[in-house]
Amino acid sequence: MLSVIICTYNRDKYIGNLLESIAANDLDKSHYEIILVDNNCTDHTAEVCRRFSDTHPDVAFRYCVETEQGLSAARNKGINEATGDLLLYVDDDALVDTWYLRTATEFMETHPEVMACGGPILPLYETEEPKWMSPYTKALLTAWMDYGKVVRQYPNGKFPGGGNAAYRATVFQKVGLFNTELGRKGLNLMGSEEKDIFDKMTALGMIFYYLPDMILHHIIPQKKLEQDYFDRLTTQIGISERKRTLAISRAKYGKRLFMEAVKWGGTLVLWLKYLILLKPSKGNKLIAFRIRVSKGLLGLV
Repeated sequence: MLSVIICTYNRDKYIGNLLESIAANDLDKSHYEIILVDNNCTDHTAEVCRRFSDTHPDVAFRYCVETEQGLSAARNKGINEATGDLLLYVDDDALVDTWYLRTATEFMETHPEVMACGGPILPLYETEEPKWMSPYTKALLTAWMDYGKVVRQYPNGKFPGGGNAAYRATVFQKVGLFNTELGRKGLNLMGSEEKDIFDKMTALGMIFYYLPDMILHHIIPQKKLEQDYFDRLTTQIGISERKRTLAISRAKYGKRLFMEAVKWGGTLVLWLKYLILLKPSKGNKLIAFRIRVSKGLLGLV
């Protein structure tokens, strides 16, 4: 049994279309349930969900509310509500293909040794992609992820995107729930809660796979391409990493600082590359990204 978990906060503009795209999947409806976790929405999310439930009586759909603000708390609510042995998290501002659910389900059924899987996350812009966008800032702002057309284990240090990831339910019995000190809370753009889970899984020897057909189309509005969002997100990445690593140990934090220095070296090389290619806006954006992450990591903001 598959439990599709959607955690949402004020996304009534997108949630209806996402639910419809899931219901249009070719996986037999008796094989999955949809659990929508409303994390204190103040818009028309409840109404949209009620309408979906009324028009799709053949879909096992449950609407529940998590009053503790935060994506991690909402994800944990989904875990507690789910009845399936496979839990699939889908972002609330996305669309999926008709084979999406079947892809994840069939792979996990035939590969019992795999504890989690995910797939490509492709941006679906409401406007146009800005000229300063590079593969690195695209991954940052849109969660873009694409490791090719071959089923494989995730590259070393990489893991499924949080809004496109399926876990065996037993994973959370072994590593615990999502850390509610991490992850987004309302308009706060904290993160690292998925990284925390996958680090714990890796430490226990669990493996997770990339499935090229498990595609999530992530809708990107104009506001996610504006300077204010960029500044807030990059700063919160650094703050999140500081919290996550210090919660483990000072040594872990020290290693993260070392990696930040390594990343600075890579960023400067890329900046020079884009300068030579006469694309300075791409390189300058990467420098701005690194500065804000470093400030958050060092506790300077």
